[in-house]
Amino acid sequence: MTSKKMKDMLKQRINNEDRTFTFDSKKDQVRIESKQTGKGVTVSLPEIIAKWETQKEKAVDEIVYYIEHGLGAIEKDSKIEGKEKKIFPVIRSTSFPQQSNEEIPFITDEHTAETRIYYALDMGNTYRLIDEKLMEKEKWTKTSMKEMALFNVRSLPTNVKTDSVAGNVFYFLNSNDGYDASRILNDAFLKEMSEQMEGTMTVAVPHQDVLIIGDIRNETGYDVLAQMTMSFFASGRVPITALSFLYEHGELEPVFILGKNKKREK
Repeated sequence: MTSKKMKDMLKQRINNEDRTFTFDSKKDQVRIESKQTGKGVTVSLPEIIAKWETQKEKAVDEIVYYIEHGLGAIEKDSKIEGKEKKIFPVIRSTSFPQQSNEEIPFITDEHTAETRIYYALDMGNTYRLIDEKLMEKEKWTKTSMKEMALFNVRSLPTNVKTDSVAGNVFYFLNSNDGYDASRILNDAFLKEMSEQMEGTMTVAVPHQDVLIIGDIRNETGYDVLAQMTMSFFASGRVPITALSFLYEHGELEPVFILGKNKKREK
């Protein structure tokens, strides 16, 4: 698969007269813009090709979904006014871009050494990350928006599925509403779960659509946890981190697992 073939495949799949395609052969990128707004998204072809080699059509399906919903969000009315209940925090890796394609900084907060908090306006089947321009336009303060987002994420259901492996218990939150990983910011939920633990409590957000809580009762549990989080991380639409966190006294601390040896970050 070459970059040109992948570009042609994307163009054929999207096939929308309201879109423009620009191929940058030097950077090996394609930019798809909305003729309505003049704004768009840029995708790296080598990354898509690498996924295509193992996932074939699934890889193309995912990037087309990302492009169409991203442009759709731009084209919709993105005002915050009257949509206070639609503002949610989203967790991303610290390597995730901190500004939009138009180079406007997103509104963010520090979380852990591995993760960062962004804020999003839910728009039904997609959402838009909130940037400084949108905040300024709507005359919102970061403090008020953050309070609304945290209140809203605490209102989301926290139903979990349970699985036992080698004497350890794992709880999975996987509602697929786009905010499963965001539940890591629900302090009351984490505290409630910690009261059920017989061993050491761990929390993992390998990708956007899952939150894994572990009740680690023996050393084998750490190996199971490491394999599990890596598997989820590799398969997620929006990967976050393959590292897990120890949850102690309301604090999250990254835990590094090497074989059967548990090493905490100092």
